[in-house]
Amino acid sequence: MRSLILAALLLGTAAAAQPAANREEAYDAQISSADQMAWLKTMAAGPNHLGSPHNQANAALIEKMFKEWSWQVKRADYQVLYPTPISTSLALVGPMAKTLGGQEPGIPQDETSNSLAGALPPYVAFQGDGDVTAPVVYVNYGLPADDEALARRGISVKGKIVIARYGAGWRGLKPKLAQEQGAIGCLIYSDPQQDGYGSADTYPNGGGRPPAGVQRGSVLDMIIYPGDPLTPGVGATKDAKRLTRETAPTVLKIPTLPISYADASEILSRLKGAPVPNDWRGGLPFHYRFGGDDSVQVHLKVQSEWSLKTISNVIATLPGSSKKDEWVVRGNHYDGWVFGASDPLSGEVAMMSEAKALGALWKSGWRPKRSIVYASWDGEEPGLLGSTEWVEEHIAELRQKAVVYINSDSNGRGFLGVDGSGQFTSLIGKAAADVKDPQTGASVADRWRAGVRAKAFDGLRGNPAALAAAELAADQPMDALGSGSDYTAFIHHAGVSSINIGFGGEGESAGSYHSIYDSYDHFVRWDDPGLVYGAVLSKVAGRMVMRLADANALPVRFGPVAGAARSYFGEIKTLIENRRKEDDKRAGLSADIYRLGSDPRDPLGPPLPKTPTPALDLAVLDAAITRLDGAAKAFDAAIAAREASLTPAQTAALNGKLRDIEQTLLSPSGLPFRPWFRNILYAPGRFTGYGSKTLPGLREAVEERRFDDATREAGIAAKALGDYADRLNEAAGLLK
Repeated sequence: MRSLILAALLLGTAAAAQPAANREEAYDAQISSADQMAWLKTMAAGPNHLGSPHNQANAALIEKMFKEWSWQVKRADYQVLYPTPISTSLALVGPMAKTLGGQEPGIPQDETSNSLAGALPPYVAFQGDGDVTAPVVYVNYGLPADDEALARRGISVKGKIVIARYGAGWRGLKPKLAQEQGAIGCLIYSDPQQDGYGSADTYPNGGGRPPAGVQRGSVLDMIIYPGDPLTPGVGATKDAKRLTRETAPTVLKIPTLPISYADASEILSRLKGAPVPNDWRGGLPFHYRFGGDDSVQVHLKVQSEWSLKTISNVIATLPGSSKKDEWVVRGNHYDGWVFGASDPLSGEVAMMSEAKALGALWKSGWRPKRSIVYASWDGEEPGLLGSTEWVEEHIAELRQKAVVYINSDSNGRGFLGVDGSGQFTSLIGKAAADVKDPQTGASVADRWRAGVRAKAFDGLRGNPAALAAAELAADQPMDALGSGSDYTAFIHHAGVSSINIGFGGEGESAGSYHSIYDSYDHFVRWDDPGLVYGAVLSKVAGRMVMRLADANALPVRFGPVAGAARSYFGEIKTLIENRRKEDDKRAGLSADIYRLGSDPRDPLGPPLPKTPTPALDLAVLDAAITRLDGAAKAFDAAIAAREASLTPAQTAALNGKLRDIEQTLLSPSGLPFRPWFRNILYAPGRFTGYGSKTLPGLREAVEERRFDDATREAGIAAKALGDYADRLNEAAGLLK
C-alpha cells in the first residue's frame, strides 16, 4: 500500500512540474470527438427550451460529469419572467380563407425531428399577446432605412400587420420599430434567399432551411438591457425587487409570430400595390409588392402564460494555487429553442471536453496558479438570462477577480473566428498556431491566413485589417463584440475583458437555425461531421485557458487595442466627411427632381428632412487616442524586454494594474438611451442588435444626427481612453 501511495505522490509531483508543452500534449490526449458525439446525441435527444424536462436533465448531467472530473460544482438558480406560449394561430381571411402556421413537420431521414413530444410551437419570446385582424404591408427587413423608403412612398403601417424577412438586423428590432410606427402585429419569415435554397440544398438533401422551417427566437428589447426584464441591473434572486410586466420596457406590446417561407408565400404572393425596389426582393418565385390595401388580410393571435420560471446555471471551479483570487472564466450555454444540436450544444460539448481534460490534469497533480471557472448557462436563448443574472448578482466580485471571460456558442466546420478585447490577440494567435486544422494539416492560424488571402485574391470583400495581418503572417485581429451571446453582460456592463471564439464558414447550420431541424442528424451530416472541429475548438480554447491560468504576468499586448481605437476613430471622421458632402448635395435637390426622376406608377418623394451635419471638433478624442498609442507602444516594448526578469513583487503589482483595465472603458452614465451598456469602445448597435458599433456613443450620435450628444460622447470616450492610457503608463513604470 505504501508503495502505491508513494507512486501516486510521485506521479502527481511530476505532473505538476512538467513543462507546459508536455502538459498540453497530455491535455490533447484527453480530447475526444467520440466523447462529443455521444454527449451531443444524448443532450439533443429532446426539446431543450427553458424549463423543459430535458433541459433540466441536461443540467443534471453536466453537473454530474463535472463532479466526476474533479471540479467543485454548484448551481446558480434565478427566477425570471418567461412567457410560455399557450396558443398561436395565423390565418388568411382575405381574399380567401386559409389556415397557416403551426408546428413544423418532421423529416423521415431525421429521427429526432419526428420526436416532438413536449416541444413548443414556433414562436418568439417576449412579444405582446394579442388577437388582431388587419391588412398586410411588406416592409423588407423592417429596419429604419426600410421605414424611410415606405414613408417616401406615402405607405403607412399604422393599423396594419407588417411582414418582414429575417436578416440585415436583429429580429427584435423588426416588431419594435413596427410597433413604434403604429403597426398592430408583426410576422417575420425566413426568405429562401438568405438561408433556404438560395444558400444551400434544402434539408435533408443539404443543410438549407426547408420550406416549412421556422426560425424561433427572442424579441426582448435587449438593446435596452438583456436578462430578466423585471430585474434590470440586479440578479433575479427569489427576493429581488421586480418591475411588473406592464412596466418592463424590454417586453414588446404587439403580437408577433415567426413563419416559414411556405406560409409567407401564401401572403406575399397575393399582395397588391407597387412593386418593391430590387433590393427588397427575395428568393420566392413571384414579384414582391408592398401591399397595404384591404385585399389581403390576416388574422393573428398569440396568447402566452406569463410567470416566473427557474433557470439553473452550472458553475464549476478548479481553485488556483498561488493566485486563487484571480479568475479565468469560460462559458457556453446549454438551453436551446428545440433540440439545439448546433445552437448551443456543439459548443457546450466542446467545452465539456475541455473540462474533462483539465480535470484529468488536476487528478494527475497539476494545480493552476489562477482559479478556473467553467459556467454552463441556462436561459441564453430568450434573452441572455442566465449569464446576465449571474453577472449582475456577482458584479462586485467579478470586477475584483475576473481576468477574462472566454465564451463560445455554436461551433461548426471551417475557419477560426475570434472577437473581443484586443490585448489578447497574441495569446490567441499562439494558441491557434499550435493546433492543426483537421482538413488540411496546416495550423489553424495558417489556414485562417490562407483563407483571408484567397478570398481577397478572388475579389471578395473582407476586413482590410485581417488581410493586412494575413499578408504579414501576423496574428488574427479581433473583431469588436456586439451582442447575441453570453459575453454581453461581462464586457458591456461589468467591464470584464472578454473573448468569443468558434469555428465556422463551411458548415450549413444556418438552414436549421432555431428550428426543429437543428438536430443531431442535421449537425453530423452538414455542420461538423464527426465533430472534428469540436475537438479543435477544445484544443484552442483549452490552451488559452491553461496559458492564462498559469502565466506569471498576464499574457497581454496593447498595440492592437490602440490600433483598433485609431481605426474606429478614422471611420467616424470619414462618416462625418461623407455626410457633410451628402447633405450639401441634398440641399440642392428640389422635390420636383424626385418627382420627375421616379416612375409615375411608383412616385418617390424626397428623403425625409435631416439636420445638416456640422463640422465637429473631435480634437480631444484624437489627442486621447494618440496618448493611448504612445502608452501601448511603451508598455509592449517594456514587457517584451523585462518579462523574463520580473520579481514576484513586480509581477503581482503588474497584474494588479492590468487585470481590470477594461473597467476604465466604462462610461459612468452609460450609453445614450441604454445606460445598462457602459463600454465606450464597443457595444451592440441600437439598430443592428447583434452587430457591433465601435466608439458607439459618438458613432451613433453622428449616424442619428444628435450632434450635441456627439460632442459630449466624444469627451466621455476621450476621458475613458485617457484613463486606459494612464493605467498602461503606470504598468510600464513598474517595469523600469
